[in-house]
Amino acid sequence: MPKYNKISDTIQQITIDNPDTKDKLIWLNIRNAGKKEIEYLRKNYSFDLSDLQASSAKSMAQRPTVEQKKDYLFMILHFPVLQAAREKSSENNKKAKSRNIEYTIVPGEIEFFMGKGYLITLHNDNIKALNDFFNLCKKDGDSLLAYKFESPAVLLYELLERLMQFCFKFLDQNSIEILKVEEIIFQQMQKQAVSHILSLRHNIINFRKIMQNHKNIIKKLMQMENELIPQEKIKKYYIELLDHSKRIWEILENQKDMINVLNNTNESLLNYRLSDIMKTLTIFSVIVFPLTLLAAIFGMNIMGGMPFTESKDGFWIIIAIMLLGCFCMLLFFKKKKWL
Repeated sequence: MPKYNKISDTIQQITIDNPDTKDKLIWLNIRNAGKKEIEYLRKNYSFDLSDLQASSAKSMAQRPTVEQKKDYLFMILHFPVLQAAREKSSENNKKAKSRNIEYTIVPGEIEFFMGKGYLITLHNDNIKALNDFFNLCKKDGDSLLAYKFESPAVLLYELLERLMQFCFKFLDQNSIEILKVEEIIFQQMQKQAVSHILSLRHNIINFRKIMQNHKNIIKKLMQMENELIPQEKIKKYYIELLDHSKRIWEILENQKDMINVLNNTNESLLNYRLSDIMKTLTIFSVIVFPLTLLAAIFGMNIMGGMPFTESKDGFWIIIAIMLLGCFCMLLFFKKKKWL
C-alpha cells in the first residue's frame, strides 16, 4: 500500500514501495506553487533556478517543452481545462425546449521534474484529471503499473495517459455542442447559431493550440538517451501515448471542418433570408411607386389644367387610378414569377 504524506496544504507526497523490488518511487504533487513551494524544491533538490522560476503558478509558458538536464528531466505540457460554464437560454430556445451551455476551453499548465526514483508535478487546482489520478494512487496505488515497475517513467506514462483520456471527454462535449448548433441552424434560428458557432470555433482553436505539440514532445521524449527515458520494455506504453495524441488531433481536425461547414451553411441561410427580405421590400416599394407618383403629380399647386380637380368625384377617380396602377404592377410581377 503506498504511503501518503501531507507535507503542507499545497505539497503532498506518495511513496510507492513494492516489496518485490529494491527501489522506491516518490510522487511529489504541488498545487499553486508559490515562493514557499519553490523554496522547498530548491532546498531538497538540485534543480536549475530557471526551471524553478518557470514552475511558479504566476508564470505561464507560451509553449510546451522537454529538456534533459544532468540528473533530471524537466518538461512543461499544457492540457485543456474547462474555465467556467454559464447557462444561457433565449425565448426561441425555450420554445424549442433546448438549453445551451456556453463554456470556454483554456490551457492548464503542468510542470514535470523526473529523476531517479521520483516524479514531481506542479500545477493549478483546475486540472481535475491529475487530482483524480493522485487520489487514486493514494487509495489504490497497488493496482498501478508504476507499483509493478517502480519507475518514474511508467508513472509519468500513466499520468499522461489519464490526462489524454480526459481530453476525449472535452472532444465529446464539442461533438454534442456541434449537434446542438446543427439543430439550431435547421430550426431557422440563425441569430442564436452565430454565437454558438463563434464559441465553438474559439474552443476548437484553443484546443488545437494546446495539443499541437504533444506528438512532437512525446517523440522527443522517446528519442532521448537517458536511463530515465523509456526503455524497450516500457516503450510500448509511450507508443500508446503517441497514438492517443494522433487520434485527438484527427478528431480536432474533423471538428474544425464540421464547424466550418456549419458556419458556411448558417451564413448561406442568413444571406438567403436577407435577400428574401430585400426582395419583399423592393417589390413593396415598386408597387407603391404609382401611388407616390400620382400623389406627387396631383399635389402640385397648379390652378388650371389639372384633370379631375373640378369634378365632384375627382378624388375617387384618382384613387381608382392609383389602385389600377398597383394592380398592374402586381400582374407584371406575377407574370415574371417574382412573387
